[in-house]
Amino acid sequence: MSERNALERRIRAWLILFVVCLVLSGLTAFPLVSELRWSNALIDNAWLRRVGDGLDRADAEYPFLLYGTDWLAFAHLVIAVFFYGVYRDPVRNIWIVEAGMIACAGVVPLALICGPIRGIPFWWSVIDISFGVFGVIPLLILRRMIKRLETETAAAS
Repeated sequence: MSERNALERRIRAWLILFVVCLVLSGLTAFPLVSELRWSNALIDNAWLRRVGDGLDRADAEYPFLLYGTDWLAFAHLVIAVFFYGVYRDPVRNIWIVEAGMIACAGVVPLALICGPIRGIPFWWSVIDISFGVFGVIPLLILRRMIKRLETETAAAS
């Protein structure tokens, strides 16, 4: 197998890993109420109990509020679809990877600004920030491999 083909296979493997994680992250936002009930049955934590109580109350009295998390889930799925462009043509669509990297970086200020405004404990904001930090790792790896593929493609021409 040529170096170019091996590189394309590695790019696709990392891309699939990222997309699967993005889709799973999005899908978990749909059953939020039942997930919190399950979590609270397993873990004794005051913050999780408070969140679970809030979700139970919202679900019972104001279910339309949970529509926001449905849109959050949908947004994850839509973003995942954009990465198909990278799968088809990584060099031409590297901008999608770079946009994903910018989005990951945006998680940090969002969590640090909006978390305190909404009364989110700092340690929970750190957990949210970790999604951006860990999400950018495969994207950085992908970008580096795509740049290498671009160089090899140009050299072969």
